[in-house]
Amino acid sequence: MPSSPFRSGATSQPAGVEAVHFVCRGCQRALQVGVESVGRPARCPQCGTVQNVPPPQASAGTDGADGGTATVSTEGGPVASGPSGSPRAAAVVGGRSAPMVVPRLGGMRMAAVTDLPAGAQTPTRRLFDRITAEIAKIYVGQDELVVGTLVALFSSGHVLIESVPGLGKTLLVRTLGRVLGCQFGRIQFTADLMPSDITGAPIFDMKTQEFQFRPGPVFTQLLLADEINRSPAKTHAALLEIMQEYRVTVDGRSHPLARPFLVLATQNPIESEGTYNLPEAQLDRFMFKLIANYPEAAEEAEILRRHSRQVDINERLEQELQTVTSPGEIQRVIQDNSQIRVDDRLIDYINQLVRLTRQWPQFHLGASPRAGLALVQGARTLAAFYGRDYAVPDDVVQIALPALRHRVILTAEAEVEGHQADDLLTTLIRSVEVPRL
Repeated sequence: MPSSPFRSGATSQPAGVEAVHFVCRGCQRALQVGVESVGRPARCPQCGTVQNVPPPQASAGTDGADGGTATVSTEGGPVASGPSGSPRAAAVVGGRSAPMVVPRLGGMRMAAVTDLPAGAQTPTRRLFDRITAEIAKIYVGQDELVVGTLVALFSSGHVLIESVPGLGKTLLVRTLGRVLGCQFGRIQFTADLMPSDITGAPIFDMKTQEFQFRPGPVFTQLLLADEINRSPAKTHAALLEIMQEYRVTVDGRSHPLARPFLVLATQNPIESEGTYNLPEAQLDRFMFKLIANYPEAAEEAEILRRHSRQVDINERLEQELQTVTSPGEIQRVIQDNSQIRVDDRLIDYINQLVRLTRQWPQFHLGASPRAGLALVQGARTLAAFYGRDYAVPDDVVQIALPALRHRVILTAEAEVEGHQADDLLTTLIRSVEVPRL
């Protein structure tokens, strides 16, 4: 059983560190954690009850069973910091200390990267800073979408984006194309779209009296597959070889695609009429499934200020953005990222997460080994973006939901009960003890 961040109230603590005291909802035991754990789920070591650590309030005693508030003590337990800066809480279970990392599932954020100390500067970190700085001149907010897309690009993966219309997905692809110096293209998927409309087809040349292959729109480097679930299965199947093998085979001849190659497929979560569910085989080809939500109030106000002047977007992309890299440099960075160190204990942690999805009672189908590869490759790339030459558990935790949410299928009972894949995966991830590297 994984250790818990809770401490028994009777345990003596060294002075000098603040701690929060409150009462377990299940067994009424007096518990204590560090103040950095406020608002985060924690498990009682006695009864196993999971509850959010309540906010502290200055008072004389601990709170009641509702766990609404807690008192603050200046005699807290020892709190250490892991390699990535996440808090470590020393737990006492059965009278012995069991240090653990309390996982954070906050998603990928640009601020977490750009706030790193200057000493973490590496060529990949500097390139990432230049790319995100240029993107921010046109594209506002959606940090997880931007960072997740870049992690997938520099990991040779693909991204499935689920969002309502009007959140700037096309603008993101065009902005990336300009900043990265890559070609970009868009396919609007419809019910009558044929596979040859995507891949291209032989065209008879009257002058030479021969069939000449005419490339389709997939022969680009950044491909936006808009509303991919509006096309039938035979059209989806045309993308399987392209996404995995980076080539198109027509009439027995293979035509390689230029690298890097990134597919950003979108689907609308609010419409089901006239759509076709993506098969599991194709969903598994996507490295991440990212959820794009509506922007915050300040971000939306900034969008209105920047994009309400009726200025041609092509002109803005040309004048306001600079190309800071090239396809050749991107390929070199991808090769360099393969040298990022991943400890064997972190490999075991990733393996445990993936295998546990196949045993979780609310999942009818768990994640495949390709999910583990996505977690390892994504952790390497995210570590490089953070300016490190080694991956840490926080790198895995940040990308765990995007890498797993589309690879699990809920049981019928779980769907009837209203469970969501993200909530179940969050519980699963928090049930696994994080290794201390």
